[in-house]
Order: sequence, then C-alpha cells, then structure tokens
Amino acid sequence: MPEASVSNPKDRRTGTSRRLHGLDAARALAIMGMLAVNVGPRKEDGETQLAVLLYDVPYGRASLLFMILAGIGMSLMTKRSRETGTPLPWRTIVWRAALLIISGLALQMLAHDINVILTYYGVLFLCGLPLLRAPTWVLTTLATTTLFVGPVLWLYLQQQTSTTFNFFAPSLADPLWTILHATLLTGAYPVLIWITPFLLGLVLGRLNLSSLAVQHRLIGWGMVATIIPIATSVVLVALNGHPTTEYGWDHLISVEAHSEMPLWMTSGCGSAVLIIGLFLRVEPWVTHRLSWLVSAGRLSLTIYVAHLFVLALLVRPGPEILVDGYVISAAMSALFVIAAHLWWRYVGTGPLEQLLSWPPVVQR
Repeated sequence: MPEASVSNPKDRRTGTSRRLHGLDAARALAIMGMLAVNVGPRKEDGETQLAVLLYDVPYGRASLLFMILAGIGMSLMTKRSRETGTPLPWRTIVWRAALLIISGLALQMLAHDINVILTYYGVLFLCGLPLLRAPTWVLTTLATTTLFVGPVLWLYLQQQTSTTFNFFAPSLADPLWTILHATLLTGAYPVLIWITPFLLGLVLGRLNLSSLAVQHRLIGWGMVATIIPIATSVVLVALNGHPTTEYGWDHLISVEAHSEMPLWMTSGCGSAVLIIGLFLRVEPWVTHRLSWLVSAGRLSLTIYVAHLFVLALLVRPGPEILVDGYVISAAMSALFVIAAHLWWRYVGTGPLEQLLSWPPVVQR
C-alpha cells in the first residue's frame, strides 16, 4: 500500500533512510491478518472455541490497522509541505487514489470471493487531501464526530429505506451510481464509517513517533481503547440482550467485527494503535531481527494484489475446513514474506509500489 516515505536500496545500505521500520512491520502484520481472513473459513461447526478465536482475531482488526497506517503514511508523506508551506504533493496523491480505485474495482472482478479494500483506500485518499493542512484539533474533532455520527447515520438510512446494507462489493462492471453507493454506504468498508480510522491515522502521523513518551502513550491508550469497549458491550448485552433487529438502534451496543458500530470501531482502532506503539517501541529489535517483516511491509501493495490472484486461481472454492485455512494462510504468508524480503534485498522497490509515485517510475 502507499507508504510513508520512499527509500531506495542505496539509502538503506548507507543508513541515510529516515523510515520508521516499526510502521513497515505493522503494515506487514496487517497484510498477513487480512490474508488469513480472506482465505477463510473463520468458523466451522464442532471446532474448538480456541481454534475459532485464534482465526477470528484478525477479522476486521487487520483492515483497521491497515487503514490507520494509510492515514499515518499520508500524514508523513506531506509533513514537509505542512511545516514549510511548500505545495502539497497533490498530483502524487490524486494519482495514487485513481490507481487504487480503478485497480480495486478491476480486481473485484476476479473469482476470489472477497471484498477488495483498495477502492475504499483510494477514495479515502481523496477525502483526506483537503484536510492535510487542517489543524490537528480539527482532524481530531472530525475523527471523534464520525466515530459516532457515521454509525448512527448508517443505521438511520437503512431504517428509512427499509434496506439492509449487505456489504455489496462494487466492480468495474457496475454503473457509476452503484459504485458510489457501495463505496460510501453498502460496501465492506463504507467510507461514511471507515473515514474514522483514516482520520485517526492522519492525527497519529503528526506525532513524534520516534519519541519514547509518544510510543508509551500509544501502547497505554491503545490497550485502554481495546478493552473498555469490549467490557462495555458485554455489560450492555447482559442487561439488554443481543441485537434482535436487522438495522435497529440496538445494534449500537455491538462490538462484533464489521458491525460498523462505535464500540467495535473504538476497540479495533485501539488494538491497531497498540500494535503500532509496540512495533515502534521495539524498532531497533524489529530492524535487526524482523527485517523480513519490514521488507513485506514495504511491498504490501504487491503482496495484497498477488494474494488476490492466488486466491482466485489456486485456492477457490476452498478451503472448506478450518485446519485447511490455517495451512493455506501460513503457506501463503511465508511464501509472500520470503519473496518480498528477497525482492527488497536484491531489487529494491516492489513492482507495484513503483507505480505509486507521480510520474510513475519503473526501475531498470
């Protein structure tokens, strides 16, 4: 996916790169979590609760981590423009957004049976463009507002139209209105709601992420934000029962993954912030001991697109049982990480990552 900065192999060897390797490692973890979720299946009758829990842990949370990292990357990419008053790299941002939107819609036509996140990713890049010079308090206010207003409006629109938004996956073959409607409201990552983690990423990207104090706050607040919403939901469900309607207000107490509700969004964003804080805190160890994970994070767009083709051409219609899902996910993750590490070490920037700059640059 779009990265916070670009460094070439020469920069890397001479030690002049200013890149935060902890963010790369977190991005790789998000990719592998999304891969596991996309391979599936997540649930199977008769399977132990522990096995199901382990497979369900990344469900929703991996994509939230991914989206927050997108906001952080965009914030870091435009840091110099904010601080010096120089023009924003808006051509690069618009190019990346267009590339992600079009490629996401096209990749949705493959028979992989998942919702491609790239389309929403690109739309959020466009949404973030006019906010890049906004004061931090404005971004924080918007993130907090959308956290609560987005889900309420999402439920209200379903009530008014008597229609359940069923995570429709738009493709390049759909009419423009269908694509817009699905991207904003009915898709797996509706922009109305998923703008919250993206805005949070924009805010986090303005912090001094190399500071130990900041890293400790990310870890502490991330842990609090992860646990409290879950505990709150458990109490509310115990008092009121589980939601019984398709799109009623009782869903607001849900912490179920992809419920799009505030408690789930807060908990999922909290776990993402916790992971980011942890990786940044141990960055020297990550750099020297988990360089393979860092490499995978640098080639995240290439890995994501490649896994769609592998799913469509080799995996589907399976897997049918949970153990097969574990094996396939582990094998795909290992192969992609090894390939990414070798590519980054001996070639440099990933084949698809090269397209993200404007004008596009192709290595020879």
